[in-house]
Amino acid sequence: MMTRSELAKNRELVKDKAVGALVGLAIGDSFGDACRLQDNRVNYGITTDFNSGASWSTDDTEFALLTAKTLLKCKGNLTTKDVVDAWMEDVCVQDEYKRGGASEKAAADNLRRGLRPPESGKFNTFFMSDGTAMRIPPVGIVAAGDPERAIKMAEIDASISHYEEGIWGAQSVAAAVSVAMVDGSFDEIMEAALLPIPTDSWLYYNLTEAFKIIDSVNGSLFDCWMPIHDLLRASTWATTAEAIPSAYCALKLSHNNFRDGVVIAGNFARDADTIGAVCGSILGAKYGLKSIPEKWANKVRYPSGTCLQFTKGLDIFQVGEALGNLIV
Repeated sequence: MMTRSELAKNRELVKDKAVGALVGLAIGDSFGDACRLQDNRVNYGITTDFNSGASWSTDDTEFALLTAKTLLKCKGNLTTKDVVDAWMEDVCVQDEYKRGGASEKAAADNLRRGLRPPESGKFNTFFMSDGTAMRIPPVGIVAAGDPERAIKMAEIDASISHYEEGIWGAQSVAAAVSVAMVDGSFDEIMEAALLPIPTDSWLYYNLTEAFKIIDSVNGSLFDCWMPIHDLLRASTWATTAEAIPSAYCALKLSHNNFRDGVVIAGNFARDADTIGAVCGSILGAKYGLKSIPEKWANKVRYPSGTCLQFTKGLDIFQVGEALGNLIV
C-alpha cells in the first residue's frame, strides 16, 4: 500500500483511480439495477453485461454526484453548512424524485420544515437505510490514504439524512474507498471498513457472521451463496445492515478484477444497485479506469438526471478528475 503523498506525486495514477472510483460507482449502480429486472432474470438467469434496456443511472449515482459537487465547492474542507446548502440548492427545490430513496425524501422534508443535522437525519423513519453508503465514495476519493479523515467527513455528509447504522455504513464505505485509492490489499481495505463500525451493532454482527460463512466453505461461491442471503435478509432490502455486508461479501468472493467483482455484486439480489455501486467504487478505486470495460464506462458517462435534475448531462469523467485534483 502506498502513502497519500506517494499517490499525489503520480498525477496520471490519481486521475485513473479517481475517475475509476466514480465511474465504477455508476457502473455498479446501473448494472445492479439491470440485474434485478424480472425480464433479465427470465431471459438470462445471471446477467453478465448491459442490455439495451439498462438504465443510465439511478439515485445512487446522482446523489454521489451531489456529494462530489459539495466537496468540490468547499475544496474538500467539508462542513455541515456545506452539506445543508447543497441539499437546499439541489434537493429541496424539487417537488418529486423519480427513483429517489425514501431516506433522502424524508431528509428533504425535514430540511423544509426547518430541521438541521443531526435532527434531520435522526428524526427519519429510514435512518438505517443504505442511502448514504451509495453516495459517499467521493469522500473516500478526496480522503485517499487517510481513512480517519474519510470517516469524519462521511459523518458530516451522512448526518443530514441518517443516524447510527446509516452513518456507520457510510463511514465504512468511505474508509474502504480511501484505502483502495492507495492500492490497499483486500484485507487492508476491509480493516479500514471495520474501523467506524461499533462491535455491538447489527451491521458489525451481520458482516462478521457472513464472513464466517464464507470462510467455513473456503470461499466457495456455490456453497455460501444462499446461506449468506438467508443470514443477511432484513424486512426491507435497502437496510444498511443487509446491503453493506452484502457488498463486502461480494468483494470477498471476487475482488481480483473489476468486471468479475461487479458481476458478482450486481447479481447478489435484493438492493443490487447499491451493492453494485459500493463494490464498483471500491474496485474502481483499486484498479483504476484502465481496468473498466470501455463500453461500460461510456454507457454511464453522462447521467440521465433520473432523480436529481442538476446531474443530467454531467460528465462523470470530468467530475472524477476534479475530485482527484483535491488529492495533494
